[in-house]
Amino acid sequence: MSNLLKIVVAGPIPRDTISTYENDIIMRYGCVTHPVIALSKLLDDEGVVVPVSNMHKKDKEGITSEFAPFKNIDLSGINTKEDSGTVILLDFKDQNNREEKQLACMNPIRPKHIKKHLDAAVFVFVPITDFEISLSTLKHIKKHSDATIVFDAHGATTAMDVKGHRHRKFWVDRDEWLPYIDVLKMNLEESQCMSFAREYEHEIPSIYDENATEHLDDLAMHVLKKGVSYFYVTMDSRGCILYSMENDQLKKDWIASVKVDKVVDTTGCGDSFAGGLAYGFAKYNDPIKAGQFANILGARRTQGKDWDVFKTAEETEEIRKNSYS
Repeated sequence: MSNLLKIVVAGPIPRDTISTYENDIIMRYGCVTHPVIALSKLLDDEGVVVPVSNMHKKDKEGITSEFAPFKNIDLSGINTKEDSGTVILLDFKDQNNREEKQLACMNPIRPKHIKKHLDAAVFVFVPITDFEISLSTLKHIKKHSDATIVFDAHGATTAMDVKGHRHRKFWVDRDEWLPYIDVLKMNLEESQCMSFAREYEHEIPSIYDENATEHLDDLAMHVLKKGVSYFYVTMDSRGCILYSMENDQLKKDWIASVKVDKVVDTTGCGDSFAGGLAYGFAKYNDPIKAGQFANILGARRTQGKDWDVFKTAEETEEIRKNSYS
């Protein structure tokens, strides 16, 4: 086992009910499940994937069955002792926009939940709500492990109210987190939740503008100066921007998307993207390749409702060469 690549994927495994923009109903386990299965197929006998999540007891049999066909998934990180998991309803209005309702909240992932896996090459955190990952967990990894930490900002920029409605929020305490993150990933809307004024007059403007990118360079400089090594911003179907520092100057690389004919379901695309980053850093330690694999996994997730959308390492490498040669 010590010679295998080990990747930990930490976050919720929600019991999802999804109404797609084409009015299909999909019921499945989400979030962590997407990158775990994608990584399992990519690593095969070269590595092991460890999902770390807190779940309801009644869901353990279901998620165990979901992962059963994939022999390199280590289920020792699934915890049901507190009987505390996540339940989500997703109603897509179009291909990318959806209304969300959360009916159960898992306990946060704390250092005790990951302490057996500090030998991992990469930890990838994919929270969907702001309370699901404890900052102490990232600090513990930084202190006791050489692993690369990949962090998806979706959870940090999302809150739920007492009715279970999920809302965008500013990531006000971002500077507490950034020194403990090596690779930060977010979409354009989430980036706008990190770019907030010191004060607003009368009314705060609408958070999301799909054409507003003028804030990104300044945001990237701030993020990188706080300790993040690589900063990825996804631009929906267009691709992603990779920011890094080179000779004390801001470096920006554009990584184009992987084209697909038809989008079936976009649920899990961001989580799958994060899994691709983990794979690229764990196997190649190459930020450009990592972004390419991330784009591929995100695109593949849109292609169906089951796990056949994810391919082997050889098949995925062929997609990468055809897309980026």
